[in-house]
Amino acid sequence: MLTDIEIAQAAELLKIREIASEMGLTEDDVESYGPYMGKFSDAYLKSIEDRPFGKLILVTAINPTPAGEGKTTVTIGLGDALRRAGKRVMIALREPSLGPCFGIKGGAAGGGYSQVVPMEKLNLHFTGDFHAITSANNLLAAALDNHLQQGNALGIDPKRIVLKRCLDMNDRALRNIVIGMGKRVDGVVREDHFIITVATEVMAILCLAEDIHDLQQRLSRIIVAYTYQGTPVTAADLKVVGSMTVLLKDAIRPNLIQTLEHTPAIVHGGPFANIAHGCNSVRATKTALRSADYVVTEAGFGADLGAEKFLDIKCRMAGLKPDAAVLVATVRALKYNGGIPKDQLSQEDLDALAKGICNLGKHIENLQKYGLPIVVTLNRFVSDTEAEIEYVRNYCAERGCRLTVSEVWAKGGEGGAELAEEVLKLVDSGASNYHPIYDTALSLDEKIKTIATEIYGAKDVEYTPEAKKALADLTSLGFGELPVCMAKTQYSLSDDPKLLGRPEGFTVNIREVYVSAGAGFVVAIAGSIMTMPGLPKVPAAERIGIDENGMTVGLF
Repeated sequence: MLTDIEIAQAAELLKIREIASEMGLTEDDVESYGPYMGKFSDAYLKSIEDRPFGKLILVTAINPTPAGEGKTTVTIGLGDALRRAGKRVMIALREPSLGPCFGIKGGAAGGGYSQVVPMEKLNLHFTGDFHAITSANNLLAAALDNHLQQGNALGIDPKRIVLKRCLDMNDRALRNIVIGMGKRVDGVVREDHFIITVATEVMAILCLAEDIHDLQQRLSRIIVAYTYQGTPVTAADLKVVGSMTVLLKDAIRPNLIQTLEHTPAIVHGGPFANIAHGCNSVRATKTALRSADYVVTEAGFGADLGAEKFLDIKCRMAGLKPDAAVLVATVRALKYNGGIPKDQLSQEDLDALAKGICNLGKHIENLQKYGLPIVVTLNRFVSDTEAEIEYVRNYCAERGCRLTVSEVWAKGGEGGAELAEEVLKLVDSGASNYHPIYDTALSLDEKIKTIATEIYGAKDVEYTPEAKKALADLTSLGFGELPVCMAKTQYSLSDDPKLLGRPEGFTVNIREVYVSAGAGFVVAIAGSIMTMPGLPKVPAAERIGIDENGMTVGLF
């Protein structure tokens, strides 16, 4: 059996100019980054601003498990299936981060015969967007420390600096550090911190900005620190916003690549859903919606994280109205939620399936609360039995949605025909009545409690004294009506990764709250979630290399 990278390397790709031409674009509309990747030109993006939107389809999933769900694979396969059905379609995805690529999760190009390509370049440096974001963030950090060194005219309290440096790599040793050691000219000694690039506010801003001017305005509002009197100090106060914008002027333009079946795919931006808002850029989604009749996009991790933030933050801010949702699950993952060890998931076990399927049920309920028509799709494994599939089918029918079976990993778009047919029925029916789950006029703690109780199923929310004070301070500073971006584990509906299935009676523990003023939301960190992940005992980096023919091996 071929690996994902072997399938991708054997594929015959069309030149990016051919993909653009099939979309009706000219050579001037896309700037090539090599033969198979490109960025949309500013002129093209400007020229389509008045076009009507196509239909928007969100692909989300149950909580991820070691058994695998395949949300990105289904997203790509559905796009290919819709194209096979004669539809004018585009796919909109996030860019992969190097952290999980070399850590444990792997890349984010799909899998099997439902991949976006060139897979290697996408999973590694791609078009340099993440490098630009890292550089812009760290330029701001350098300017901040230089300001302290040069006399601190703004009166910044070194104990109340909230901006963190970043790196697009899992490196737990950088979570908490001391900088400025050495001679006096080496800077002011203080505690500092690193987060992964995809958790930065700069990443969130790039993904929510409408254009370069909106980007610059949002960057100017980033709060980097507070003065001794408690007044916020912003990036604008440090006078480097123009330089940051210059670093990001190409990164804000969406990237164009293709699937194995040559369906055009926009891959742009990549905030994590467990510690950020988990959606590709607003610009990417709107470009796709103005360039195609149907757009398939995804939101990171389970629906309790990615879909919630897509629907409560991104769609609200950008004025998007999704037409349908696809909820991805696997029989294996549902049995894992039912308490079966990973090495026993290939055996038929209807009892375990009955115990674990409640996780799927909660996600169905949640999406229905947003007024979205839903189709559930099982990403099929060879070990799935007809009895298990039929059990899931009946379970979904009892909850008012249809089950389809996806075989896009093995068959590409052909394996998504049933899913595509059902999605088209939902979308074309006009049944969507999308609305966010909360009103932003609610207080911050009411919004947090709404998400925790309505979406996670929690009994209550508790705050550390620091988090409670931060809520009061942010409200007094005028940030009380912003939406909330929850940061919590992706592995459970709760903030405890060990609570599988559909936990009940639990309390969500909020340990930290801060504002991302430029992005336009308040972040609430629940449980022990880390904004700088660490590497596992045996990282994926140990398997990746170059063979005797100069080809990359081990990347997945």
